[in-house]
Amino acid sequence: MYKVKIEKKVIKKLEKIPSPYYNKIKNCILSLAKNPRPKGCKKLKGRTSDYRVIYEIVDDCLYINILDIGSRGNIY
Repeated sequence: MYKVKIEKKVIKKLEKIPSPYYNKIKNCILSLAKNPRPKGCKKLKGRTSDYRVIYEIVDDCLYINILDIGSRGNIY
């Protein structure tokens, strides 16, 4: 199982996301610990709803670093 690390700037952005997106995104981020490469996931990008989650997988240390989050039109 992987450990999920979330950058401080991402936590602040996540707190500003309205419900029901907030809970869905939070659950998707936490689920990465069990499956860091979910179906439909593109390299360094995992998408949920109208938001994208940019993350890095470090296999040799078994952790996932959440780098950024934002609406699909504003984040790449």
